[in-house]
Amino acid sequence: MMTDMPEKAVLRGQLLALRAQLTSHDVESAGELLARGARELPELATAATVAAYVSVGREPGTRALLDVLRARGVRVLLPVLLPDNDLDWAAYEGSEQLAKAGRGLLEPTGPRLGPEAVCAADVVLLPGLAVDERGMRLGRGGGSYDRVLARLARAGADPALVVLLYANEVVARVPEEPHDHPVHAVVTPEGVIRFAP
Repeated sequence: MMTDMPEKAVLRGQLLALRAQLTSHDVESAGELLARGARELPELATAATVAAYVSVGREPGTRALLDVLRARGVRVLLPVLLPDNDLDWAAYEGSEQLAKAGRGLLEPTGPRLGPEAVCAADVVLLPGLAVDERGMRLGRGGGSYDRVLARLARAGADPALVVLLYANEVVARVPEEPHDHPVHAVVTPEGVIRFAP
């Protein structure tokens, strides 16, 4: 796990406590609204390949969106957590092709494509706990997506970076470290917020 600022840990704790209060109905309703809002993003409407993730627990729901993208003919890549917290990728072939993995995650069962596969994505949907008004994202602290963002930068890849959140998770400021990258947009059940490059 990466070293972390104490301010990030405090903010994470507060946001996770708020998520823990959500009901299954809250999460499901938000997921449907998020799918509707996200599929109207021009970046997703024209994407051939999208790197996404399977939401678990009280995370803002991605499952409806994954199925919409796949039905549209979009190649959807999902992460497979490696022992060192880096991410491999595999194609999403439907919910019946997901298997339980460590840390409560669901991962695709198909062939592994390698950590570099994410560099082919037109859009990368990033999990997060918050994004601030500058587009800076607060993740869970494991560093997996910091590695993904660094890999994209090294490869010269420039996909649209999008985070799905609940409305209260768009905050004034998140603590920032030198390795943090801003995102391009946030989708909440209430709508889309874009950030200047």
